[in-house]
Amino acid sequence: MTGLPIRLLIAAWLLLAAAPTTAGPAGTYRLIGEQDVASGLRLNEDGSFQYFLSAGALDEEAEGRWTLAGRDLHLTTEPKPIPPSFSAGPVSLSNHAPLRLKVVWPDGRGIANVDFRIGFESGDPLVAYTQEDGWAMSAEEKRTPLWIELAVPMHAIESNRFLIEAAKANDLVFILTANDLGKVDFGALRMETDGDRILLHRFGQTLTYAREP
Repeated sequence: MTGLPIRLLIAAWLLLAAAPTTAGPAGTYRLIGEQDVASGLRLNEDGSFQYFLSAGALDEEAEGRWTLAGRDLHLTTEPKPIPPSFSAGPVSLSNHAPLRLKVVWPDGRGIANVDFRIGFESGDPLVAYTQEDGWAMSAEEKRTPLWIELAVPMHAIESNRFLIEAAKANDLVFILTANDLGKVDFGALRMETDGDRILLHRFGQTLTYAREP
């Protein structure tokens, strides 16, 4: 009889028997390779999932259903989140500043760190952010404001463009309705499996989640 010695055949058999079989993606995963960020994803055998992420002032969570097509992992948040939205609030005419604005929650509390861009008839837009008590344009700005856009990049919230008629109303209030703020809609995000890892393509980068033992 030719071929491998029997002891090598037995050793090879034992190695194959001990090797883990290829399993489905169900399991618990944690984000690796990122500093000051904690995030986890659990894919349950029944097709449900739970997710969380905490990074500084940003806290996210989601739950729903998952499916696998080849290497592509599809997560569907249930129920589908209602995204936060900006709307125009009360306006008035004031002589305190060329333009004043404030962003508030529906209960009237002011919101800080809302980014905005104000466009004019000429030149570059003015870019700044709000304080809790609002924001006022410098009297040195002689251009006429025509429009404003609001955003909270951390939560990927962007407003439509609101037109400004400063001659009629230059003291503006905008309302941010939270709805499902902090709940991630995974429907638009690309994910794929890579062995015992899950790759999430988000924030312009690839986030790697490793399976927990």
